[in-house]
Amino acid sequence: MIKTNVLKAAGGRKKAELVLKNCNIINVFTTEIEQGDIAIENGLIVGIGKYKGMNVIDLKGAYVSPGFIDGHVHIESSMMVPHEFAKLVLPCGTTSVIADPHEIANVLGVNGVKYMIESAKQVPLDVYMMIPSCVPATQFETSGSTIDVKDISRILKYENVLGLGEVMSYPEVIMGNHAMLNKLKVMKNRIIDGHAPGLSGKLLNAYISAGIKTDHESSSIEEMIEKTRRGLFVHLREGSQTRNVLDLLPGVTENNRNRILFCTDDKHPEDICNEGHINYNVNLAINYGISPIWAIQMATINIATAYQLPNVGAIAPGYKADLIIFNSLDYIQPKQVYKDGKLVVDNGTILFKTKPMNQLDVCNTVKFNPEAILLNLKLKSNLVNVIGLVSNNVTTTKEMMKVTVENGLYINTPYSKILKLAVIERHHNTGNIGLGLVKGYGLQNGAVAMTIAHDSHNLICIGDSDYDMMLAINKIHEIQGGIVLVGGGKIIDALTLEVAGIMTEQSSDYVRNKLRNMEKVVRSMGVGNEIVDPFLQLAFLSLPVIPELKLTDKGLFDVDKFSLVPIETGDIDELR
Repeated sequence: MIKTNVLKAAGGRKKAELVLKNCNIINVFTTEIEQGDIAIENGLIVGIGKYKGMNVIDLKGAYVSPGFIDGHVHIESSMMVPHEFAKLVLPCGTTSVIADPHEIANVLGVNGVKYMIESAKQVPLDVYMMIPSCVPATQFETSGSTIDVKDISRILKYENVLGLGEVMSYPEVIMGNHAMLNKLKVMKNRIIDGHAPGLSGKLLNAYISAGIKTDHESSSIEEMIEKTRRGLFVHLREGSQTRNVLDLLPGVTENNRNRILFCTDDKHPEDICNEGHINYNVNLAINYGISPIWAIQMATINIATAYQLPNVGAIAPGYKADLIIFNSLDYIQPKQVYKDGKLVVDNGTILFKTKPMNQLDVCNTVKFNPEAILLNLKLKSNLVNVIGLVSNNVTTTKEMMKVTVENGLYINTPYSKILKLAVIERHHNTGNIGLGLVKGYGLQNGAVAMTIAHDSHNLICIGDSDYDMMLAINKIHEIQGGIVLVGGGKIIDALTLEVAGIMTEQSSDYVRNKLRNMEKVVRSMGVGNEIVDPFLQLAFLSLPVIPELKLTDKGLFDVDKFSLVPIETGDIDELR
């Protein structure tokens, strides 16, 4: 309902609650920079021009942009709950995010989504939710919960829910899987996010024909251009592990720039603090040579248009007064951030408070019997399929390698480039254990274990000795989720993630310091810089929808074949 005081303030018949005077206003509709005042009433922008206000702030020619929007993010990947995550991204100028809570949903289902929504209500950050579409991601892993069509219909009625989250199982869409198509059908006119790495030609046409509107998995200019030509909105992603912005910017043109969006997807707190959030994407684009206003459009109005947000992403009458104040278009560093017309960040200082939530129904989620865990990898052949890591990416390769086998068991060779990988089901105490081998991680004389393992978030552990791996696994059970680092037969450090085993209510400073110290130790144990983020790299080794070879609690998974495969490939004589 339109309030009369809003109309009076807009028409200049009353003083507006707040007027920002002498602004250089970024107009994302016309790509102009306008000089004038911004009048704000009831949290809305009501006018641009010359205005009088009850509270007047002279910006003395500073630039004012709409608040930035993260077009696709898994808040859980920050390892912080939404009300702590907000404290980290608001100083970067991010005032809204399009969040897909499929990480916590894979652990706790609908209850996990509810928790994220309630946590976000505490803070001046708009968290728009996409309903997780693939819980579980595939039938080849064990998740903690499921979200079916009935659940989706229920969640659609929740506040700030926009549509369906990334549809990762694109083969099911293309082949017309009945259950998947039913999920798409209930969306009607809602936005549906895509996830289609490498999909092209007729298969891409089929995927889009199912109602998919976005994609954030382009890894080449040609792929990005084809997807925009077919009508998709394409996110340029800059996360902690996968970084595509600089690779894809050369494909941005006058013809397709309105289809280009910015997102982070998965970004750790240390990287947000050191680099920035969506403002980092914007600054990368500006530094590359993209027009600053084009870059700002990709972080604001383009995302609002894609996700059908009619009053977000621009500075114009009727839009939310979500604003960033900064001094230079060459490098955008927010000085002040306004949310709904209120100053929430001033020169990096947070001006709002939060309080702890009742977590009882989202904790104690690690359920397996440590005494039943056996890590013996039985082999009949010494020629095996090995997961090969790809620098700066979460995709992997399928390597055929010779290993040492004694008495039918795999034996780790000291200083070899191969490590043992285990994925242990931790939601229902099924006893499932997937075992495999990884080349390229570099760890020596130690182990890393985590309950962050995309997307089902079972326990994943990598190491060069069963003893160290078991120490890490037992510690994970003791702390009920988190990250544990073991070296030389001793537990070196642990980060407790009490919320669903993937997040904590501890501050960003605490999480950053823990991860920083743990990464230093991991690096000293042989993990090289070609592994951009040692923990995210490990977390994605269990995701069976990103090529090429992954490991779930049910075994080794070949993404191209979309099936479980044996670890043995035959006898070494086959290589001759």
